[in-house]
Amino acid sequence: MSDKVTVLVAGSWGTALASVLAANHKEVYLWTRRPEQAAEINEHHTNEHFLPGIRLPENIIATTDMEQAVSGSKAVVIVSPSSGMRQVARSLKAFWKEDMICIHATKGFETETMKRMSTVISEELGCKEGEIVVLSGPSHAEEVVRLCPTTVVVASADEARAVTAQGLFINNDFRVYTNRDQLGVELAGALKNIIALGAGLSDGLGFGDNAKAALLTRGLAEIARVGVELGANPLTFSGLAGLGDLVVTATSQHSRNWRAGSMLGQGKPLAEVLDSMGMVVEGIRTTEAAYAISVRLGVQMPITDQIYHVLFKGRTPRSAVEALMGRDRKTEMEAISQETWEQWHS
Repeated sequence: MSDKVTVLVAGSWGTALASVLAANHKEVYLWTRRPEQAAEINEHHTNEHFLPGIRLPENIIATTDMEQAVSGSKAVVIVSPSSGMRQVARSLKAFWKEDMICIHATKGFETETMKRMSTVISEELGCKEGEIVVLSGPSHAEEVVRLCPTTVVVASADEARAVTAQGLFINNDFRVYTNRDQLGVELAGALKNIIALGAGLSDGLGFGDNAKAALLTRGLAEIARVGVELGANPLTFSGLAGLGDLVVTATSQHSRNWRAGSMLGQGKPLAEVLDSMGMVVEGIRTTEAAYAISVRLGVQMPITDQIYHVLFKGRTPRSAVEALMGRDRKTEMEAISQETWEQWHS
């Protein structure tokens, strides 16, 4: 079998994953739409716009030709922003072979349809959704390319494909676990970006550690609440894709979502925040989708609700905090049926 692996889209995370794969495989092709970016990667082994100061492995080959990138590859890793996922998957279709493994590492929803990325990819490639592998977990691109110890999870309903994906990525610097809860891993990876925005808002307002700890804890509760309603395993949300990724995304200045939230908390308008970021902030689109999902399901997501109103309805960050703190009294642990309790502990 070929030792070629392909990564589609040369953003910060796609480039970082290509770097991990380059340590394990002879050829790693990195597809980009931009000829000047491909030339920089091939000639200088850098991707300065996304990962300044980092020298990339020389066996990463960048190209703007999708056929060249994909043909003969044993695995394709898609790391497109959620807004572009359908178009990238559609472009891949002409060169897709059934024996390839498809992995995606994008944390978000298609806003127009509220569909997860696995659903979007499967629709465009004409494969089963359960055959897609999801890669998620606490993993800043800036640290991965510096070989900082990192641990992630790959999830698929097809256990054999998850194990194959694990083997593609795992090495001494990048540890990979498998999980069969594809749905839960994908939901956790997307929804935690909303809470990371909220953590940034809290820090931007100067509220300190108490407020942020409460926000993360209650944020995880609402992520799990909607996840379980959609059919995910509740234990997934205490794992790498849930708690792990939430902590790293909501507490680090590497996090685009945290940075965007912090600027909003300091009073900067959303348009100015997006202009200054220079990269996609997935949590903003995810907030819009998650709000619609919570309304459709009738599931309470109070933090998501307030962040949605800050982003899209003109509510001030401070008034959003006041609304959260002034909610009716609640018990911390929600009542569950005996049947659900037994299912969780089986």
